[in-house]
Amino acid sequence: MGLPRALVTELKSLLGDKWVVEEPRAIERYLLDETPLGVRPHPSENVVVVKPGSPEEVSHVVKLANKYRVPVYPRGGGTGLVGGAVPTRAGIILSLERLDKLAIDVDNMVAEAEAGVTLGRLIEEAERHGLTFPPHPGDEGATIGGLVACNAGGSRAVKTGVTRNYVLGLEVVLPTGDFLKLGGKTVKNNMGYNLAHLFIGSEGVLCVIVKAYLRLYPKWRYTATVIVPFNDYAPAFRAARKVLFSGMLPLAAEYFDKRAIELSAKHLGVSWPVGEGEHYLMFIFAEPIEDLLLYQLEVVEKLTRVEGGLEPYVFQREDEQKLVLKVRSEIFSATKASVFDAIDVAVPLGSLEKLVDGIANIGRKYGVWIPIYGHVGDGNLHVDLMFYPGLGVEDLEKIRDEIYRLVLELGGTISGEHGVGYVRKAYVKRVLGDTWVKAMRAVKKALDPNNVLNPDKVIPED
Repeated sequence: MGLPRALVTELKSLLGDKWVVEEPRAIERYLLDETPLGVRPHPSENVVVVKPGSPEEVSHVVKLANKYRVPVYPRGGGTGLVGGAVPTRAGIILSLERLDKLAIDVDNMVAEAEAGVTLGRLIEEAERHGLTFPPHPGDEGATIGGLVACNAGGSRAVKTGVTRNYVLGLEVVLPTGDFLKLGGKTVKNNMGYNLAHLFIGSEGVLCVIVKAYLRLYPKWRYTATVIVPFNDYAPAFRAARKVLFSGMLPLAAEYFDKRAIELSAKHLGVSWPVGEGEHYLMFIFAEPIEDLLLYQLEVVEKLTRVEGGLEPYVFQREDEQKLVLKVRSEIFSATKASVFDAIDVAVPLGSLEKLVDGIANIGRKYGVWIPIYGHVGDGNLHVDLMFYPGLGVEDLEKIRDEIYRLVLELGGTISGEHGVGYVRKAYVKRVLGDTWVKAMRAVKKALDPNNVLNPDKVIPED
C-alpha cells in the first residue's frame, strides 16, 4: 500500500519539492545503515525522504505524520550498527542533514550543535577555538543528533565518559510534534524531572533531537599513545587493571590482537608499526603538563612489565598517533564484509579474562576464529561474528546465543554502546525483564500515542 498522496502533497507544500524525495534511486542510500548484512532488517522501499531545514519544519512534519498515522524514521549519519535508522514500514524518512548550524560559545565552553552537524566538524571547530569535545565515539561522519540519540561511547569513554556526560541541554520534537527545550548552557540544572536523560540514548523512539548543547573542555597540550605488546591476553588484561587502579586515568585503554590489527592495517594500505607480541594494549594519555605525561609513560612501562609486557612503543608525534588510532578504529571496517553480526558486549572489569576465555572456547567448539577487540578500560569489547564456510544462519545464531549467555552469567550486558535498535530487540526481555518492557511501553504510549516515531525499534511487541 502506497503512502497517501495527500500526505506527500502536504509535505511538498511545507518543505518545497526539492526537499521531498520520491525517486527510488535517490532514496536508496537512506534505506540502510552500517548494520551487518546477516542481521540487517529488510527496509521498506515504500517511503519518502524529507529534509527539513529548521526545527520548526521538523515539528510540522511530525504533526503531519500523526495526522495521517504514518511512521517517521529519524536519520542522522547512518553509521549505526543495530538497524536503528532502517525504515521497517511504509513511512517518512526524516533526514536531519540540513540542520547543520554550529556555534562555539568560547566564554562558556559550550557547543550549540544542530542534529545534522557531524562529529568531525564539531571536533575541528572546537579545536579551532582552543577547545575539544573529549569523547570520540567512532566514525566522524556520525551526526550529533545520532550520537545523542544513541548515547555513543567510543575509546575515550574510559576517561571522559560517554556522550551523555557532555550534554548540558537539548531541543527536541516530541512524537506529537510539540517542541521542547531542556536545559541549556548551565553546568548545573536541578529544575524538574531530568527528561533530557530519558531522551539521551532513546534511539529515536521517544523524540527527534534537533539541537544539543554540548560541554567542551580546553584542548590537551600534550598527548602520547603507547602500544604494549604481550604474548597472551590474560596478562594484558591484568596489566590494564593495574594501570587503571594505579590512580592514573588514560584517555583510552584498548585491547586487540595481532591478527585483527594487521587485517586493519592491510585494509588501510599501511604497515602496523609493532612487530613483537600477539596481543596488544593501547593507552592514550592527554595532559596539560608535559612532566605529568612523561611520568605516566614511565609508570605504564613498570606496571605492564610486571605482567609480562614487552618493550612499549611510544608515539608522541601527532601524525603517528593519528595513524595508530586510525588502524585501531578501522578493525571493523576491515572485517565488516564478512561479518554476520557486530556483537557489542560489556562485562565488569574483573571478568574480561573469563569473557575472552569463554569466547575462545566457543570458537574452538565450532572451529572458527572470532575476533575480539575494544575498550578494555571500561569492559566493553566488540566481538565480530563472521560468516564461516560450512556454518549456516542457525549455527551463527547459536554461537551468538552462547556468547550472550556467557556475558549474562558474568554479570554483563549484551550492548555496551551500540544500543538495541532492531537487531537486539528480541533479547530485551531476557536482559531487562518484563517490568522494564511494561514501563517503557507506558512511557512510549504517553509520549507517542499514535506510535509514529521509529516503530519496531528498542521496545518488544506484545
